Amino acid sequence: MDESPKTILIIDDDREIASTIQTVLTHSGYRVFLANNGVEGQKQIEALHPDLVITDMMMPRMGGFPVLEFLKTLTDPPKVIMITANEGSRHKAYAEMLGAVDYLRKPFPMEMLLDAVSKALTPTEAKATKKAAKKKAP
Repeated sequence: MDESPKTILIIDDDREIASTIQTVLTHSGYRVFLANNGVEGQKQIEALHPDLVITDMMMPRMGGFPVLEFLKTLTDPPKVIMITANEGSRHKAYAEMLGAVDYLRKPFPMEMLLDAVSKALTPTEAKATKKAAKKKAP
C-alpha cells in the first residue's frame, strides 16, 4: 500500500482562504500546493498530477468551471472539491455534472472540509466495503 502523503492543489484567488486551507491540510499530513487562478491551476495540475484539487468557483482569468472542463480531458483526472460563496443550486448541479465530488459553500468549518477531503481521497473499493459492513451490522 502506498503510504506517501496525498497531494492536494488549492486553486483560489483569496490568499487568506487558500493559506488557511493549506495550513489545515498540511497539519493533517497532506502535501499542499497553491494556485491563485485557473490558468495557473491548470499548469500545476499538469506538473504535479495531484490526487485532489480544491477549486474556487469565481476567480479572475479563469474560474472553477473551466478547470473542471479541462480536467474532463485528462486520462486520469484528480478528484475535485469546489468551494464557493455562491448560493445557486444550478451551479452546484453543474459542478457535479462536470465531475466535482463535493461542493462546499463558504464560509464552512474546517472539519467539514477535512471530512470532504477524506471522503474524496478514500478509494472507491474502501467506500463499498464500508457500506457493505454497515448493511450487515444489526
